[in-house]
Amino acid sequence: MTIDLTHLNFGAILVASCSSFLLWGLWYSPWLFEISWLETSGLTPFDLQNADPKKVMSVSFVAAVMISCLFAILIGPSPHPGSAVLFGFVTGIGWISSVLAINYVFEQKPLKLFLINAGYHTLQFTLIGAVFGFWPY
Repeated sequence: MTIDLTHLNFGAILVASCSSFLLWGLWYSPWLFEISWLETSGLTPFDLQNADPKKVMSVSFVAAVMISCLFAILIGPSPHPGSAVLFGFVTGIGWISSVLAINYVFEQKPLKLFLINAGYHTLQFTLIGAVFGFWPY
């Protein structure tokens, strides 16, 4: 099997990465799940203030770019919008959430934390699928 990287749409990859990154900022903000996420993860607002913002943002964005690149390789060039969105949803709820479920049950993490994080990743991959599916090729 060979992977032809010449068909990668770097505009769609950048937009998918940015949308994923922006969703992350909103999802874990005080407007949505920050308080519940902090409580269930065992962190405090003080822990967030002491985190290195350059490190957090750069690692998160690089990871979002990697995720979008790999998604582009898997979905292929010019995917049908419905198929791309469905592939994103199935990836988030099927692969990512299943991996998180295995880790969380062994680590005895709260169901609420799983639902917050798995919900984010399911929406993240669905959004990435929408970007690739509706991108004008």
